[in-house]
Amino acid sequence: MAELRHSSSAGSRSSSSPLRVGDEDSSSPHVHDHSPNGGDDEDGRPRHRPIWSVSGLHSLFPFLCDDPRVSPQKNKISLLLILILVVVSLISVYGIVNHLNAPYLCKKDGIVLNCPHVKESPSPWENPLSATTSWKPCAERRIGGVSDLLPENETNGYVFIHAEGGLNQQRIAICNAVAVAKIMNATLILPVLKQDQIWKDQTKFEDIFDVDHFIDYLKDDVRIVRDIPDWFTDKAELFSSIRRTVKNIPKYAAAQFYIDNVLPRIKEKKIMALKPFVDRLGYDNVPQEINRLRCRVNYHALKFLPEIEQMADSLVSRMRNRTGNPNPYMALHLRFEKGMVGLSFCDFVGTREEKARMAEYRQKEWPRRFKNGSHLWQLALQKRKEGRCPLEPGEVAVILRAMGYPKETQIYVASGQVYGGQNRMAPLRNMFPNLVTKEDLAGKEELASFRKHVTSLAALDFLVCLKSDVFVMTHGGNFAKLIIGARRYMGHRQKSIKPDKGLMSKSFGDPYMGWATFVEDVVVTHQTRTGLPEETFPNYDLWENPLTPCMCKA
Repeated sequence: MAELRHSSSAGSRSSSSPLRVGDEDSSSPHVHDHSPNGGDDEDGRPRHRPIWSVSGLHSLFPFLCDDPRVSPQKNKISLLLILILVVVSLISVYGIVNHLNAPYLCKKDGIVLNCPHVKESPSPWENPLSATTSWKPCAERRIGGVSDLLPENETNGYVFIHAEGGLNQQRIAICNAVAVAKIMNATLILPVLKQDQIWKDQTKFEDIFDVDHFIDYLKDDVRIVRDIPDWFTDKAELFSSIRRTVKNIPKYAAAQFYIDNVLPRIKEKKIMALKPFVDRLGYDNVPQEINRLRCRVNYHALKFLPEIEQMADSLVSRMRNRTGNPNPYMALHLRFEKGMVGLSFCDFVGTREEKARMAEYRQKEWPRRFKNGSHLWQLALQKRKEGRCPLEPGEVAVILRAMGYPKETQIYVASGQVYGGQNRMAPLRNMFPNLVTKEDLAGKEELASFRKHVTSLAALDFLVCLKSDVFVMTHGGNFAKLIIGARRYMGHRQKSIKPDKGLMSKSFGDPYMGWATFVEDVVVTHQTRTGLPEETFPNYDLWENPLTPCMCKA
């Protein structure tokens, strides 16, 4: 045994490093190895300690051990590293969760609208499902809310407006009138629908809208009375007297303007008329609760009479069953009446005689703009490049076909008398023969009661377009933007196509563009122009995009 111990000791000395025995400290890899095999596995191979072992953690984070040789400075650095790792991890997790739960929202980058990518295949009839499940309407009446309205005789006075223009312009004026009355804490006298100078229409509020529902739905928001108070004897004065009329209201005025300039006169006179009242209230310069109130009026309080709603539902049902089986349908708002063509001052395809007659018409109706007519050609070219000209029926047909809508598509046309008649409509009808109007769907007897008021017929078109599977506008205007806004408010599911007329004018004017290239341009351009959830921007139009003030995350 003594010999064995001696040889082992000698072997150990012969293989040791030149260090003195007393200098063999923790720097030697064998100092802490107490295994019988000197750090080797049973088969003789070197054993590697995993980094997540206790000793591995000690080497990464020295403060975890009680070794007094570890300096406090190293402890602080290690703690700081762990803190940074934890913060970065939390931020990453929060970002991932936020991204997964973020609502579908398109954002503008310059003039480009960028929308979230979706996995589902595009449908010609519906927007992506994620776009329809991200937002919900939230402008409806507060259930069980307590009214903070003062009694009628304790408000600041009465405000009275004339709702001018066509049905849709009148609708916007009514919404604004309720908002202005709320801003000034005034009692609103039921608005008067001003007689249209072109159609000589004498529709009253109660001829088109459900007055009882209107007043009752808004009873917790604004005090509304049906008529001018009895104590005010000279009612004609409200229509004619300058002393009773506020006429200096700028377009898109701020809420503060009414408080500073209109309210004092209402307090003084007790009853004041606001005239004119077209677009006399802004959007981003009024409190959000006021914009929400305007949505409440537009989407909930203003209901058409039951007979108008029933007739519209009947027309919708007939559109959905024209093929004998349930079928989707498209509504096309075709703005190509003579007045619209003339007012646009755009140039359209036609014979010399047709162009000469249009020039005479423009000179008669708009002499100041027409002048001698020499500048109109350049003006027409510029307006077409900028997308400010109405689309012709033939152009609409080509765009729809490029989007993938087949010849069999059922199309409801909401339009006045098309300029150029059947000849102008021929290209559209040839490509889409299933074009119908309300006159094609209903008999003369059914529509007779609605012909008493032009606005009643316009209301039927409005409702049939609103309830369509796809709505297509061809030019701007209150009708189109109210339809698009309402369909967005209803959940963004239904497509509302807004053609890019500026880009389309370039494509139509390119004689070398092939059909495949044109189709690609149309599809790519319009994949984000279908009434998707879109963030608002300064001076946005509340009626076309009610998302920010009137909708909430679902």
